[in-house]
Amino acid sequence: LPIVVEAFEVEIIPANSIAAQIGGTLILTCRATGCASPTFFWRPQTDKPLGGIVTTNGLYSNLTMNPVSTENSESYLCTVFCEQEKKEKSVKVELYSFPSDPIIEISSSFVAGKPVTIICKIPDVYPADHLEVLLKKGEHVLHEKSFHESDSTKTETKNLTYSFNPMAEDMGKEITCVAKLPIPYMDFEPKERVSSKKLNANFGPQNTIITASPGNSLMEGDSLKLTCLTESNPSPQIVWRKHLAGESIQHLIKSNVLFIPHAHFNDSGLYICEVINLVTNKTEKESVDIVIRGAPIITGLSIEPSTTVQEGENVSIQCFAESNPPPKIILRRKFDRGDMGPYSAGSILLPSVTFLNGGDYECVAENKFGNRTREITLNVEYGPKNTMISVFPATAVKEGGTVMMKCTSSGNPSPVISWKKKNANGESEKIFKNATLTIQNLRSQDLGLYECEAYNQFGKEQKAVELFVQARLENADQMLPLIIAFSSVTAVAVPVVAILIYVSRKAKINGSYSLVKALRLKV
Repeated sequence: LPIVVEAFEVEIIPANSIAAQIGGTLILTCRATGCASPTFFWRPQTDKPLGGIVTTNGLYSNLTMNPVSTENSESYLCTVFCEQEKKEKSVKVELYSFPSDPIIEISSSFVAGKPVTIICKIPDVYPADHLEVLLKKGEHVLHEKSFHESDSTKTETKNLTYSFNPMAEDMGKEITCVAKLPIPYMDFEPKERVSSKKLNANFGPQNTIITASPGNSLMEGDSLKLTCLTESNPSPQIVWRKHLAGESIQHLIKSNVLFIPHAHFNDSGLYICEVINLVTNKTEKESVDIVIRGAPIITGLSIEPSTTVQEGENVSIQCFAESNPPPKIILRRKFDRGDMGPYSAGSILLPSVTFLNGGDYECVAENKFGNRTREITLNVEYGPKNTMISVFPATAVKEGGTVMMKCTSSGNPSPVISWKKKNANGESEKIFKNATLTIQNLRSQDLGLYECEAYNQFGKEQKAVELFVQARLENADQMLPLIIAFSSVTAVAVPVVAILIYVSRKAKINGSYSLVKALRLKV
């Protein structure tokens, strides 16, 4: 079969001529066939800048104009070289601009028998010498004009102005502006644009009313919608305001609808809708009183200066609540057993607070729709108090037995307990850090004065106990070694010490001794 060789050809898309909108985008495409590696060149046929960007990809080359301007009103030539062969194609770019519908302006208020001026504006048109404008009232032609005298090479805004004396029957009739750009040698759409505007009288505002949904009395948490309705031309500016305490006014929103999705008690009050017609320079106001009802809401429960204080500080506890009708507020102490202490209406003052004032306080707010409760804790910090030593067993024990001494103390924060023992030199030596001190197999070196110290960052308190061991009694069947503990803040009472020393010495002499007899003698 014979081999068919495709002839070298060049074409431009679109061919011959194209109508382009000024300000838009235009892409011209040059395509080569029958050539493996063509070379493309673009140029205008007159001595002007290219006015576009060239991109080449294999057998295609694009000339992009973005945005299209009046400088692009030109015939463009695409030259293609294929080895030793050269071919050219051209395309003519025709420009137009007809981007938007006419704009109608009515220059003054409509009052029967007084002149009204109507202006029809056609923005950014080109070429303006082809523009035709028609102004109508209803189906009646008021005025028409052609702009053949225009010779501008740029886009223009053309105006058609017409004045007439309207009659009362003209109220509500439509003013129509028809703009046409019939250019027979250009193919584009649209070539006709139309705008209309009613010839209306300016009036109002008047007959302004407010509607409240679901009503002007509602429960807390419900949604509230206030709508301001009025009669006005042109459409008025509507502003919502609210009366506050002290005759001040709060600006809310510029809209005919005021919507509150979840009404709160502080949304109660007098709402004002203010309607303003900027053309007639008239203002009208309407108001509605809104009432929000419901169970109380506790808005604040506080302790001043803080929920944690030191003993001796002045403390104020306050509770705040709101509702409609107004709530009854009870602020009271809540004891551990669940009972309630004395209460006050909203506030409690505690001058020079003590640790006894610490604990939970409860605020109760109530009205006929329900009640709310909130608690707060007062934490009073203080140094150790009421330090006590308990010695077990409570009765006498045999020598060599076990003694347990327990130290207790109150304080906030909880006191740290430690034990000290007086040595032979009379100095105290720390021997144990815990609340309970246990001595097993009691011996003579365990005798002496023991001190319990309770301390925290706010102070310390000490208590003491002295252990004495009694040897045998004079009767064998009454042998009963005794441990006698005496507790005091600093030391054991002197008379008691004397008695015990006397008993001890007699025991050493006789081998046994009657504590009862010794006591009788001393007493």
